[in-house]
Amino acid sequence: SSVSRMAAIANAAVSSLTSPDAKKEEFRKYLERSGVIDALTKVLVGLYEEPEKPSNAIEFIKMTLGAPTGVDVDQLKAENETLRAEAARLREKVGALEEKLGGAAAEE
Repeated sequence: SSVSRMAAIANAAVSSLTSPDAKKEEFRKYLERSGVIDALTKVLVGLYEEPEKPSNAIEFIKMTLGAPTGVDVDQLKAENETLRAEAARLREKVGALEEKLGGAAAEE
């Protein structure tokens, strides 16, 4: 009958329209299962939370995603912050010592 034939054509048309959506959903599930979504989210959150934004965000993402496995990025960031603070403290100390040395040289 022509009605069942039209229904079959309509079903085929609807299937072809939803097929790309089904493929997209399957791909999204694949990315989620394989940990890609979590990894990208962590990298983007890290970039967002970076106090000094890198001049090249793509390089930042490549470096962060390409970090060797077993590296604790949070530990490295904490160590980096500690070392930056120590460097600032030492720069201040050098400045104070240079002033002191300059004052002693002027007294001679």
